[in-house]
Amino acid sequence: MTLSRLWLYGLFLALAFLGGGWATYRFFVPKPTERPKGEASVLLEKVREVLKLTTVEGEFSEVYGYNEYSGAFSWLWDKKALLRVQATVAAGYDLSNVQMQADSAARVLRIGPLPKPQILSVDHTVDYYDVSTGLFQSFSPQDLTWINQQAKKNILEKAKESDLLQRAEVQMDKMFDLIRFVAEAAGWQVVVLRQPDGTPSVGR
Repeated sequence: MTLSRLWLYGLFLALAFLGGGWATYRFFVPKPTERPKGEASVLLEKVREVLKLTTVEGEFSEVYGYNEYSGAFSWLWDKKALLRVQATVAAGYDLSNVQMQADSAARVLRIGPLPKPQILSVDHTVDYYDVSTGLFQSFSPQDLTWINQQAKKNILEKAKESDLLQRAEVQMDKMFDLIRFVAEAAGWQVVVLRQPDGTPSVGR
């Protein structure tokens, strides 16, 4: 067999090998399928006008453990869950009922009565690290929803126990200091009422 024939024979085998590999990949190797797209219907059910002022936000994190049964034969009946909750808690004021009165003759602007600061919202995410159940138990969607609500409730309680509301009040005072500074530059006095009896507490 001549050298040219050997070269052609080798080239033919190489092409046949490549063609067979391509055909195998093209027709026999399963192709990754796209994840099915979910369908959702979003409805706007109600619009409510609000006037809320967020003055501070706090970042909270907790590890929440749930254990429904820890007695004998727990491997048959127990339900356990370990999750991490991360939340952004907004604190500030609901100004829906706050009134503003301007006395042009005396050049006095009265604002209030100002309510106490409150928790306005809790935006949280939950990561489940460990979920285990006994042989005759399982977590229902209602169980997971309840655990989620309890974790959020714990965050809310921790936020109330922290100094977040005090910080919200301090930040509000700073904002009114700025308002008073601008108003006094224009020849006005700003009186902020905090108590229902009309006692002024800022900008006397």
